[in-house]
Amino acid sequence: MIVVAITGASGVIYGVRLLEVLKEMGKDTALVVTEPAKIILKHEMSINADSLKELCNHFYEPNDLTSAINSGSCRFESMIIVPCTMKTISAISTGFADNSVTRAADVALKEGRKLLLVPRETPLRTVHLKNMLKISQEGGIILPAMPAFYHQPQNMDELVDFLVGKILDVLHIDHNLYQRWQGEIP
Repeated sequence: MIVVAITGASGVIYGVRLLEVLKEMGKDTALVVTEPAKIILKHEMSINADSLKELCNHFYEPNDLTSAINSGSCRFESMIIVPCTMKTISAISTGFADNSVTRAADVALKEGRKLLLVPRETPLRTVHLKNMLKISQEGGIILPAMPAFYHQPQNMDELVDFLVGKILDVLHIDHNLYQRWQGEIP
């Protein structure tokens, strides 16, 4: 199972698109949407979190600390927090596991599972960088929402697919969401 968490940063479209792609691929997914993310979903995409339930196999409430994903005995393979707020990164870096997102991330790190954090904040303070460094030193992967342009995207969907493709690359899941760099242009 792949756990996807959407937190309250701008860029919720990345999390929604990731869920769509994983569903199309037939992957088993669990989803947690924080309360602030529910507000951002309405603002940026005019959707509510309940509409995302059809894109996942398991849906967990953010404050339900009895959720299966909050235990090391739940053998999920990886977790992606996309987008990931600086508050969430701070909580993970200090071990402050006070909700289903930060607790599942804590489980991923302590059990040696893949944890990807997709921060969308800019610019970054020193404390943000230090928190990300701490997580990286524990095995977490920081994958900032930084689109590339070498594939000559024609619209926003192609920019979103590039980032979702990078997430899938880290998870070692084959895809055709963007054109890979083939070498120097003559």
